Amino acid sequence: MELTPEEYHILREKGTEPPGTGELYHNKDTGMYACRACGAELFSSDAKYDSGSGWPSFWQAVKPGAVKTATDTSLGMTRVEIMCARCGSHLGHVFDDGPKETTGKRFCVNSMSLKFKKR
Repeated sequence: MELTPEEYHILREKGTEPPGTGELYHNKDTGMYACRACGAELFSSDAKYDSGSGWPSFWQAVKPGAVKTATDTSLGMTRVEIMCARCGSHLGHVFDDGPKETTGKRFCVNSMSLKFKKR
């Protein structure tokens, strides 16, 4: 699949989209969120919630091993980057401020790194 320049910037150059602008941020449909680059299933709509962060947020990946992590020290801070485990595409970051009644995690994901498959 050929990526648009914006998708390439996010998926390959570890960029981000401005908060609140992503096409999937307000998506409430039932289905699966997959990697835009390789199609691997990453997140279910069952784990999506409104974090108020400006990006689609999930409290867990669809299955263990669907995403991989790495320490990100860019922009003068330390964060945990999340990437597609299959192809290594940059997705966003994971934080420990998610819903306490679930995993307590917030997988904060760029809309442009995902494609949605409606159920």
